[in-house]
Parts: sequence; structure tokens; C-alpha cells
Amino acid sequence: MQNSHKFFRNEACAYFPCHETDDPENFNCLFCYCPLYCLGPDCGGDFRLTPAGVKDCTPCMLPHRPENYERIVEKLRLVCRKRAG
Repeated sequence: MQNSHKFFRNEACAYFPCHETDDPENFNCLFCYCPLYCLGPDCGGDFRLTPAGVKDCTPCMLPHRPENYERIVEKLRLVCRKRAG
């Protein structure tokens, strides 16, 4: 899936990979900054809240797995539809 519109891996990034992974070859950097972060608890990812109430996505691999591209795009479509009224 390399060089696909659904997958991008930036091995030159100083933070690559930004999450622990046993599979760096399939680590997707396309959604480096997760577009679902702003959905809070409705993002669907594996996050936790810090004692201060800040969302910590360190354990979440949802945006970094190539197979989740459609899931993320569909979630964004739903958000857009809700906002459009």
C-alpha cells in the first residue's frame, strides 16, 4: 500500500514511529495529527485521560494502521453531516 492515498510512512521524521509498534513497516503517518482528537470520547480510539483531564492518545494506534483509513474518513463524514444540519 506504499505510495497510496491511504498510506504514507515518513521514516525521516525525528519522531518515527511516534507510538510503540511491532510493525514499523505498516506504520501509517498519513494522520500524524489525528483528525479525530477533537471528538473527545467519541473519537473511537484507545485513549486515556490524565489526572488533569487531558486526553492522552499515547496507546492509540487507530490513525496509524492503514486498514483504519475508511473508518476515519467515514467518522469525519458523519461529523460534517451533523454540522451541516
